[in-house]
Amino acid sequence: MATKTAFVKQLQGITFAGKTDSNNWITMDGPENFGGSNAGIRPKELLLLSLGGCTGSDVASILSKKKVKLDNFEINISAEMAETHPQVYTKIHLEYVFYGKNIQPKDVERAIELSLNTYCSVTAMLQKAMPIEHSYRIVDTN
Repeated sequence: MATKTAFVKQLQGITFAGKTDSNNWITMDGPENFGGSNAGIRPKELLLLSLGGCTGSDVASILSKKKVKLDNFEINISAEMAETHPQVYTKIHLEYVFYGKNIQPKDVERAIELSLNTYCSVTAMLQKAMPIEHSYRIVDTN
């Protein structure tokens, strides 16, 4: 079994820097009224970016292998959150937005399905804790 590692170091107050095996640093922080300095992304927000990056790279790769030409590709992510602490995410929605000419819905649907149900490890982990819904739009750039 492979093991991954991460390192997190306090910089000041609740400002932290962290890196993983890829040796790239990221800054995490909180709002000033909570002891932070607003110098970085919130740790919980990183989960949403991780999900978007994971499924996005799957979908882009699958569509590339299918020779689907994209002019642009975005994912809008929204998450509902519990009102009481620990204020966990209770539901996530992914809206995939594809820009290009002659993009076929069947190709997009299949790429999303493969990512969410087979390849994206972040989806596999998070969907054990909450529902992850999705939709997509194709914007024709003709």
